[in-house]
Amino acid sequence: MSTVVAPRPDTDEPWSAVEFTARLRAVPAARYHDRHSFNVRMHEGALSPDELRRWILNRFHYQRHIPVKDALILAKFDDSDLRRAWLRRIQDHDGTKRGEGGIERWLRLGEAAGIDRARLLSGTDVLPGVRLAVEGYVNFCRLRPPLEAVAASLTELAAPSIMRTRIDAFETHYPWIDADGLAYFRTRIDQGGRDSREALALVVEWAATRREQESAVAALGFKCDVLWALLDAVDAGGAARGGLPSGGAE
Repeated sequence: MSTVVAPRPDTDEPWSAVEFTARLRAVPAARYHDRHSFNVRMHEGALSPDELRRWILNRFHYQRHIPVKDALILAKFDDSDLRRAWLRRIQDHDGTKRGEGGIERWLRLGEAAGIDRARLLSGTDVLPGVRLAVEGYVNFCRLRPPLEAVAASLTELAAPSIMRTRIDAFETHYPWIDADGLAYFRTRIDQGGRDSREALALVVEWAATRREQESAVAALGFKCDVLWALLDAVDAGGAARGGLPSGGAE
């Protein structure tokens, strides 16, 4: 008696837009750094002042490189409309003049937590693991094609949710940080939602083949790994090189 063997699916067939979008959304849903033990403890109110300052100081190293990676992505675009739209991301972080933008708001968060602005800007106490994670992401955006560089930014899909959680946690558990210092988190709720919608539309449009779709999913997974590795370094790095505290004085 012969056995009928079902034909193997064509692995080169692109996913539908609906399935592709679902696969992209599934990556941060499973691997975003809100699940990291350090973030869990932060949101539960379990961090000491020094641990929280250590996170603010090291995360700033990532924040200040966001407009750098976005400039590298922008330089890959050959369409003026697209460049103008992406330029807004750089302006969101750098501002359109001194004293504005997300980097300035993060500096104010540091000051509200008791970290001197000059210390944040110096980068002296940034942990080696954080430097490597950030450099890896910036180089990824420098070297990879536009599809993958934009897809990596789709961790923004989960950003509005974590920002709301973070605001509640800071207001509830860390009242010693002045409420004005939380402006960065408040601003990123709307910005993150807008950015993720725009980037998702581009990725779905550009990824025409299964291989391109898979590369986009992998790029988003890489970005999740960058954010996870950053927190691994912060969680393990109770002191920077030379034995200097990586947070502020309690």
